[in-house]
Amino acid sequence: MDLNLIIVAIYSYLLGSIPFGLLLTKIFLKKDIRTVGSGNIGTTNVLRTGNKFVAISTLALDLFKGYISVYITMSYYENLISLSALICFIGHIFPIWLKFKGGKGVATYLGIILALSYKFFLIFSICWISLALLFRFASLSSMISVFIVFLYAYFFKINNNILILFIFFVVILFTHKENILRLKSSTENKIKL
Repeated sequence: MDLNLIIVAIYSYLLGSIPFGLLLTKIFLKKDIRTVGSGNIGTTNVLRTGNKFVAISTLALDLFKGYISVYITMSYYENLISLSALICFIGHIFPIWLKFKGGKGVATYLGIILALSYKFFLIFSICWISLALLFRFASLSSMISVFIVFLYAYFFKINNNILILFIFFVVILFTHKENILRLKSSTENKIKL
């Protein structure tokens, strides 16, 4: 087996699996985020604690771990960028430290696409903000924005990213399956902007 592949897989997973939402809420709020709201360790649930600083810090750090994982791989293992992106993303969703129960992947995805292309990042951000202002659902805004980034890559023939962006979209739909059910039954919580 290729040693470089193992190295990339290990650091990408370890970076992705750092549960910043859990760590920050324990350090600053003396709470276990898994006992708050949906029990998820991601930004949206951290925001439910009422502490915007901790929520923004969670977003920034979850984004950063996705970015730095891909950035390191771009610098040293250029042919393994997609692998690094996927393993880091999976690490966030299934962290070994939390019995494989992590976040929904959106913030880490955002860091990954920022490293891949600032255009992907801008498209996602503009779409997410617009949809969030319009509908007030973080989950819906995330799912649609991820899909739009994939469509952009597909229609503009950005071939080296199409497959990985499609995989991200499918996995993010999976991690939001409970949100989808709540959206269908009109019981999904709205975000307070």
